Amino acid sequence: MSAPLTLCNRHCTGGLKSTRGEEEDDMGRIFVVELEGRSYRCKFCGTHLALPDQLVSKSFHCRRGKAYLFNEVVNITVGAPEERSMFSGLHIVADIFCCCCGGIIGWKYEAAHESNRRYEEGKFVLERGRIVGEMDLSRELFIDTHPE
Repeated sequence: MSAPLTLCNRHCTGGLKSTRGEEEDDMGRIFVVELEGRSYRCKFCGTHLALPDQLVSKSFHCRRGKAYLFNEVVNITVGAPEERSMFSGLHIVADIFCCCCGGIIGWKYEAAHESNRRYEEGKFVLERGRIVGEMDLSRELFIDTHPE
């Protein structure tokens, strides 16, 4: 996902260690990746998070409802890994946060204890209630209502 970087002009949080999707200059400013075309964004501040072609599954669930599994996301910070009991079994996961507003938006699968869940390792889950699909103005389609 090669895309231009722009300065985050929204209220940015400090203290979270960034591991993907952001770069900080020596003044502590956060630069975010601007994805082209249709994208999933943070519901709270509109920051770009993922492209539809990185979507693996829409059949995941979390305590707050539906969740989507992605191969790759951008503009996030990753929290500390912890062992957590999920609907699908025991996993080592790390919460993920929007790099601009600091809102929790999902988690990253670090490791799965069951062999049939190993495909999830290294992938990201975005909670549906914490992201929004952006309308692609060039095609006038909504990301979650009209498949390509």
